[in-house]
Amino acid sequence: MAGTQDLGGGVRSVRVPIPDNPLGHTLVYVVDTDRGPVLIDTGWDDPAAWDTLVEGLTECGTAVGEIHGVVITHHHPDHHGLSGKVREASGAWIAMHEADTAIVRRTRSAEPERWFTYMAAKLTAAGAPEEHVAPLRAARRRNLPGLNPALPDREIVPGELLTLPGRRLRAIWTPGHTPGHVCLHLEEAHPAGLPGNGRLFSGDHVLPEITPHIGLYEDPDDATVTDPLGDYLDSLERVARLAPAEILPAHQHAFTDAGSRVDALLAHHESRLTGLLALLSTPLTAWQLAERMEWNRPWEQIPYGSRNIAVSEAESHLRRLVKLGRAEVVSGSEPVTYVAV
Repeated sequence: MAGTQDLGGGVRSVRVPIPDNPLGHTLVYVVDTDRGPVLIDTGWDDPAAWDTLVEGLTECGTAVGEIHGVVITHHHPDHHGLSGKVREASGAWIAMHEADTAIVRRTRSAEPERWFTYMAAKLTAAGAPEEHVAPLRAARRRNLPGLNPALPDREIVPGELLTLPGRRLRAIWTPGHTPGHVCLHLEEAHPAGLPGNGRLFSGDHVLPEITPHIGLYEDPDDATVTDPLGDYLDSLERVARLAPAEILPAHQHAFTDAGSRVDALLAHHESRLTGLLALLSTPLTAWQLAERMEWNRPWEQIPYGSRNIAVSEAESHLRRLVKLGRAEVVSGSEPVTYVAV
C-alpha cells in the first residue's frame, strides 16, 4: 500500500521513494482541478518509485492516465524524474520555471565528457587534491544517470496564477536551491480553518527540519558570478511575507508557523557565515574551508560525491561573504584562497 494522505480541500499526497537516499521519499501532491488532477512534482525515475506513484494515484481515487498536468518546483531528479513517464501515460503538460528548463535543455544536449572536464577544472581551482580529481578524468566515458530529463512544454511565470481551472495556484519564484525553484501558493482558505493565507507547496525551499543544499549554480558556458545564497535568503523573506497557514514541503511532513521556520533558517546561515569568517582569519581554499566546516558527520566519513556538494556549498557561502565585503580573494593565489576582511 502506497503512503497516501488526504490533506483536505482537494489536495492529497503520495510518498514516492528515493532509492538509496537518506531523504527517503518525495512527497508528490495531487491537486484536483475542474479539468482533472494535477501533480506537483513526480519523484525519482526508478521502477519502484513509478510503481508507488501509480498505486498511490489509484488510492487517491484517480489514475496516472487521468493526470491533466505536472507542475515542477525545480529540476532535480527526485522532483522531475518521473515527469516524462507521467506525460507518456496521460498526455499531461509539464510546467517549470524557465531558468530550470534551461538547465534541463542543457543537460539533454551535453556530452558527459563536457561535464566531467568542467567539474575536474572547477574542483582543481577550489583546491581539491589530485587524488579526488583523478577519478573524474578517468570516468569521462561513462554515462551519467539522469541525462535525458523530460523537456517541459509550459513555462511557470513568477507572480502569475497557473492555468488550473477551479483553483487559485500562484507561482512564487524562490531561487537559491536551484536558479528556477518555485513555491506554489494555493490562495484558498485552509480546509481546516487554520489562520493565515492559504497553503504553500514549498518544494525544497523550506523544509520542517532540514536545511536545503545551497551550492553554486553550475553552468559550464556561463561565467556570470551568481550569488545563490543571497538569492535564497531573499527568497526566504518572500515566503515569510506570504504568511501561509500551512506549508506542504516536498520532503518530511506538513507544518505550520512558516515565520518561525524562516527565522531559524536565516539565523542558521548568519551563524554559518560568522563561523566561516573566523576560519578565514588565515587564507583558505574552498576545499580547505569545506574540510573545516561543520557537517552532519566528520569530513573523513563524507562520501566522494557528497564532498563535491560540500565544496559547492562552501563556495556559495564564500561568494556571499565576498559580495558583502566581509571576505576577499587573495591576489595571485592559485588555487584561489580567501581571507576575512
